[in-house]
Amino acid sequence: MTTALRPLTAADGPRVLAWRNSDAVAPYMYGDHLISAAEHQHWLAQALSQEDRRFWIVLLDEAPVGLANLVRIDRDNHRCDWAYYLAEASTRGRGVGAQVEYLTLRFVFEVLGLNKLWCEVLFENTSVWSLHESFGFVREALYRDHVSKAGQFRDVVGLGLLARDWPQARLGAERRFRDKGITLPALESALGQMQTAEQQRSERMVQQG
Repeated sequence: MTTALRPLTAADGPRVLAWRNSDAVAPYMYGDHLISAAEHQHWLAQALSQEDRRFWIVLLDEAPVGLANLVRIDRDNHRCDWAYYLAEASTRGRGVGAQVEYLTLRFVFEVLGLNKLWCEVLFENTSVWSLHESFGFVREALYRDHVSKAGQFRDVVGLGLLARDWPQARLGAERRFRDKGITLPALESALGQMQTAEQQRSERMVQQG
């Protein structure tokens, strides 16, 4: 099993729209409406063009299975937000989410060199915020009645991870991977591909002036 993240492209648009409206993803999003093609096209254009965000397609054995992203990359305050989802049943119970988290955290702290990563999760989505905590995230906020879904207000948990806490959390994650037979060289290769894509992005930005 190989998990990797590749940059989102315009060609991914139809697949991602289907994911965003699917029963596997929509219940865990803040929005509570069916996303139209026009709304999605605007979202996709922003995702592909704005410098303060990064979007990746999650690949499992080279097949697209989900989306991961960074948003509000703040170079002045050295922080950003992140989120991900897995939309395909083939990912269940295989540790794919943990590998996505590991790759994203290494990218944030070791490639971008940021100081803080932040995320928000619906309180009821305990599996996700518990996974974040296993990677060293600390619950920093509880937003009561923060979003309305299906006619009910829902609480949201805010979690943060600091660069100084990442080295120890990384060791713990790698130990868990080894115990589960997940190969670290494959993840190292996936991170290298992300770093290469980031360098290419930076070169394009310089060329475009």
